[in-house]
Amino acid sequence: MRLRKAILRSFNSGNYTATIQIAGSYKVYLEDISVARNLPAAEMTTGRKAAVVFFDDYSPKEAVVIAVYT
Repeated sequence: MRLRKAILRSFNSGNYTATIQIAGSYKVYLEDISVARNLPAAEMTTGRKAAVVFFDDYSPKEAVVIAVYT
């Protein structure tokens, strides 16, 4: 399990997923990453910093956004 910093690029409130950019990665975005349901949709604004847990280093689909902050 690994905790990484990211930047929120978009948020889909319908299925509670996000597109994120891992800190230090300038061109690669990870899409359809699950977002913890305890995070209010109003807080999920583009450009905010995010904390992401990766349960499997080789599968981004096993990641979850657990926090957003400024």
